Amino acid sequence: MSWLRGVAGRNLLVASVLFVIAITLAPPMQRYFAQRAQIQSIKTQLHDSQVTLENAANELAKWNDPAYIASQARARLHYVFPGERQYIVVGVEDPSAATDAPAAAVSTQIPSGLPWYQKVISSITSANRG
Repeated sequence: MSWLRGVAGRNLLVASVLFVIAITLAPPMQRYFAQRAQIQSIKTQLHDSQVTLENAANELAKWNDPAYIASQARARLHYVFPGERQYIVVGVEDPSAATDAPAAAVSTQIPSGLPWYQKVISSITSANRG
């Protein structure tokens, strides 16, 4: 039985030493893993910033091309070169301009068969009434 007491004492001593080592190493290990996570986060942020910078550089390179500027002016501002004619098609819905908002109700009180200016006056007066 005396040898059992010596083994138990040795085990208790080893467990105590391991516990002290674990307590001693826990805060530095926590800081280490926290800093590794922070470094990884900063690397991801740096990569995202580099991608954004590359996209901006590509966009700037496009704007240095006169053909691209002319195409953007035509598309966005409806500019045409001298001697050209521009046709704008009306009555065709643009799917990109569609909204989810309900359309305004059309008045049923406006008489048909009138000239446009009388329809405008009639719509104004019907709006004032109701």
